[in-house]
Amino acid sequence: MPLAAFFVEVPVPNDLDDIAPPPLALTALEPLRTGVEYSALMMSLPHLMTTPRGDGHGVLVLPGFAMDDDSTTLLRGFLRMLGYDVHPWRLGWNLDHKTTGHRAINVMREIDKLVESTAAPVSLIGWSLGGVIARDTARRIPKSVRQVISIGSPFTGNPNATNVKLVYEWLSGNKVDSPTAMRRFAIGPLPLPMPSTSFYSKSDGITAWQNCVLHADERSENVEVACGHFGLVVSPAVFKIVANRLAQPLNGWQPFNQKTSS
Repeated sequence: MPLAAFFVEVPVPNDLDDIAPPPLALTALEPLRTGVEYSALMMSLPHLMTTPRGDGHGVLVLPGFAMDDDSTTLLRGFLRMLGYDVHPWRLGWNLDHKTTGHRAINVMREIDKLVESTAAPVSLIGWSLGGVIARDTARRIPKSVRQVISIGSPFTGNPNATNVKLVYEWLSGNKVDSPTAMRRFAIGPLPLPMPSTSFYSKSDGITAWQNCVLHADERSENVEVACGHFGLVVSPAVFKIVANRLAQPLNGWQPFNQKTSS
């Protein structure tokens, strides 16, 4: 099965007003498209199991906004079958700072536990808001993090370019365009001290894809996939590329290459 993804450097508009929320038609199609991705995942399982085996290092998976560990069950199960020491975040519903605490202290505690049990840096995988938190946390404790993979995570761009703004503000208690949030968005795309991969989809029905693009360099990459926002955590393309990224050697990380990874 061909994977609709590739490594690409994408220019983000200088004027944040040029970044708009996705069309509401895409938002309305999210449930249907997620079902299609799930069906494709089930049919792709034999192919997916041909991906490289894991080296057993620790992996922490963070759920998206207003989601809990149940939302990442399939992804975690797949990576566990490949041989990774995979863990949920165990912090309940992801309501941003209401859940993670000041300076993401609760997430750092979970990472510390995993690092202590594995005696090695861990990889962080975050879907949507989970990826934003993963990148925030990795900057604070770089020695504990091996790499960061964000999946449809709006960590930069225009914070108003989302179709769940009102729900986010209501449940989290945060304003998307507060000074604190704007500082977070300004720092968000800057390269991390460790390798990082950001998945984005131009047909995302929840957040503007431009909000999910980082500043690419020799160890920071953007990978495009073709699916909806909720489909990102059940997409066979995402699963295979995540496995490819996790299989990169600790000191020999290379950018994703579609031609050699199909």
